Amino acid sequence: MNPGFPRVAGLVLNYNGRDVTLLTLESLLALDYPALDLVVIDNGSTDDSRAAIATRHPRLLQLPVAENRGISWGLNHGLRWAIEDGYDYVLVMNNDIEVAPDLLHRLVACAEADPTIGCVGPKCYYYYDRTRLWSTGGILRFRESVTRERGDRELDSGQYDRDEEVPYVNGCAMLARREALERTGLWDPVYYIGVEDADWCVRMKLQGFRCHYAYRARLWHMISHSLGVYRPSRTFHTGRSSAIYLRKYAGPTQWASALACFAAAVVAAYARELPRRNQGAAVAKLRGFLTGLRVELPPIPEPPQVSPA
Repeated sequence: MNPGFPRVAGLVLNYNGRDVTLLTLESLLALDYPALDLVVIDNGSTDDSRAAIATRHPRLLQLPVAENRGISWGLNHGLRWAIEDGYDYVLVMNNDIEVAPDLLHRLVACAEADPTIGCVGPKCYYYYDRTRLWSTGGILRFRESVTRERGDRELDSGQYDRDEEVPYVNGCAMLARREALERTGLWDPVYYIGVEDADWCVRMKLQGFRCHYAYRARLWHMISHSLGVYRPSRTFHTGRSSAIYLRKYAGPTQWASALACFAAAVVAAYARELPRRNQGAAVAKLRGFLTGLRVELPPIPEPPQVSPA
């Protein structure tokens, strides 16, 4: 126990990412926050990730998930565990990041300063271009792609050096308050990959909480390590998740704008990718969007009910 420090459960989601996950864990284990418990959620991996992690870090807890049914499905196993075990915060993370040693101190300090802050995110850089920004908080919009990262590809010259409220926090690294999870519910597993973090932030804000950006907290992200940048395996889910988000939150005007943007974007992407023989990625995005218009929207999973001590 570490009196005076809120307890944090750090959840790293892994799917067939043995080497990159091991690299990320080395960084996370160097965090200087004294009340952090790291957990690896193995999301149905078919490689030897679990064995390799157990060999390198035998004391590290792993939560195995039998089947890979998407990011939210896997993370919800860890979120339930953290709530049941009484943690004050949950730090949700990708398995392809490097963090500054004081990252968690900075995130917790920001959250502790205001009980209405439901989640906090850091300043994120590109891993292979160390001073180029990837995200300083996210922007939500009703277009062909629902989310956009503020500051993406800009060189960091201090232009985002202020803690402030943002529309959403990217799930690459999100510190979520326990009370926000209990009131909002868990992440929606209808999203397989993409927009699940934005969806949770929208629902959280409807419960009266706010999303915040803490600029002193820093990490470096190995962008799209497993999925690539513009491939059918990724664009299908971008289209599918965008359609689901629109169904949940868009009004008539927003639908009209989004459909016009989507149609123009798919045509432009097809023409752009044709010389590269990658036009299938644009077609996959259209297929994903149409799939998202038809998929069933089940109820949001509820967090576990924990009796007060």
